[in-house]
Amino acid sequence: MDLPLRMRRLRRSAGLRAMVRENHISVDDLILPLFVEEGIDSPIPVASMPGVYRYPESELAAQVNHAWQRGIRAIILFGVSHHKDDVGSDTWSDQGLMVRMIRIAKQTAPNMLVISDNCFCEYTDHGHCGVVCDDGHVDNDATLDNLQLQVLAAARAGVDMIAPSGMMDGMIAAIREALDSQGFSHIPVMSYSSKFASAFYGPFRDAVDSNFKGDRNAYQMDPANGREALAESMQDVYEGADILMVKPALAYLDVVTNIRANTDRPLAVYHVSGEYAMVKAAAAAGVIDERAVVMETILSFKRAGADLIITYYAHDIVDWLEEGA
Repeated sequence: MDLPLRMRRLRRSAGLRAMVRENHISVDDLILPLFVEEGIDSPIPVASMPGVYRYPESELAAQVNHAWQRGIRAIILFGVSHHKDDVGSDTWSDQGLMVRMIRIAKQTAPNMLVISDNCFCEYTDHGHCGVVCDDGHVDNDATLDNLQLQVLAAARAGVDMIAPSGMMDGMIAAIREALDSQGFSHIPVMSYSSKFASAFYGPFRDAVDSNFKGDRNAYQMDPANGREALAESMQDVYEGADILMVKPALAYLDVVTNIRANTDRPLAVYHVSGEYAMVKAAAAAGVIDERAVVMETILSFKRAGADLIITYYAHDIVDWLEEGA
């Protein structure tokens, strides 16, 4: 049989496979999430996420410095507030937790890319991502007004990037208007542009000590809707988003690929808490090779079109890259 093209020729040795590999994982792809809780004296382990902690403010500098020394160049900060109210006003206080986290991180590692997760769910006593009306629904436009206050507080604190995650209509336009009008036009916005109402977020609620009851179906996206996800992301491009994001990642690779095919904007994915916890549980049970599964998963994100990956496995991935995984 005449087989002029033999694909296996390029698979015969490890060196050759590496030379023709289409996608690569680098520490520069990674964004490390960090949880900071006010009013505590020592780290609190997140039971559903082995290896993840809520850190006291007094240890944030050490965690930021450790990440920097490992080669991680971007972090995203989540606050666990003890000063919650019905609108999340602590987020626009110049002495609030969000502002304090940003200041500590920037003072510790001035060249670290410090990203603020801009939402209200960790700062409201009801756990929703904005202002709640009498009928129990989130008031989109009232939330936008507060979001403008929040991002300006983050900008004054020295944040490098804004990352709005509430899925409010018009949030990118509102943020750009606020930032640009106050002299912060240089600050980029990474939009959670296609964020789904997913069952994979459960452990995250443990991480932020949320007392949320109910669901966010009225503003986060229906997991059944791929075309709508593209429309959401393209709307955010129109409004001025600098980077787009799909959350969760693994169950939505088709969405990632579709967005990548329709825009050249940098694209991030969030490797979320439920995805992390499942791998940890399976590895603890001895039924998978944790390192191999994680690295294959991260490669799948890159192959689908992602440029940046927010992952709780960031430190482990650095270890595995150094070991030549």
